[in-house]
Amino acid sequence: MSALKNLKFLLFVLAVFLSGCLPSAKEGTPQEVEGPLLVFLVRHAEKADNSMETDSRLTEEGILRAAELARTLADAEINFVHSSDFIRTRNTASPLAGQLDLEIELYDTFDLHQLADTIKARGGRHLVVGHSNTTPALVEILGGQPGLPIVEATEYDRLYILTIRNEEVSTVLLRYGKPFSSLPSSISASSLEVPQTSGSALN
Repeated sequence: MSALKNLKFLLFVLAVFLSGCLPSAKEGTPQEVEGPLLVFLVRHAEKADNSMETDSRLTEEGILRAAELARTLADAEINFVHSSDFIRTRNTASPLAGQLDLEIELYDTFDLHQLADTIKARGGRHLVVGHSNTTPALVEILGGQPGLPIVEATEYDRLYILTIRNEEVSTVLLRYGKPFSSLPSSISASSLEVPQTSGSALN
């Protein structure tokens, strides 16, 4: 009788051990990821050349703003960093990407809908660095409120945060780094027409 009890005890211990070693069927699947999709969107930082044809670098102010963006989002648990294929946007994204050891993923500014689909399919938390026209456009494509147009010549401090859960989207607009001196008194909640990026300058 005692031997039978010992055998049962050993089988119980073995079962507990194996249950702790074997992963569950859902482990590592996308369905297991909880929480809303978060998308952080900014325009690139200050650029050195205002001409439309030049793939300009960042100014000293722009370099400082890119570093401030990395500091601001350091604890935001970003999973993916996206940038258009321009020096000014890549250099704005690079401090945070380097800090988090993430690859900068390039996207096509002429196909923002594809980028939106990719972001939604992946879930998680994303930083998207774009331009004065593409950033509000992507906000609207994702279902958010872009507000007033970005002032192309001087406004570099706008930071959108979109929270997307079950097709419901909330928009928060923050400012980071050196402040924009001509802030509008309010941000419109009405939807704006999505700017056409095809054939237009990316500023």
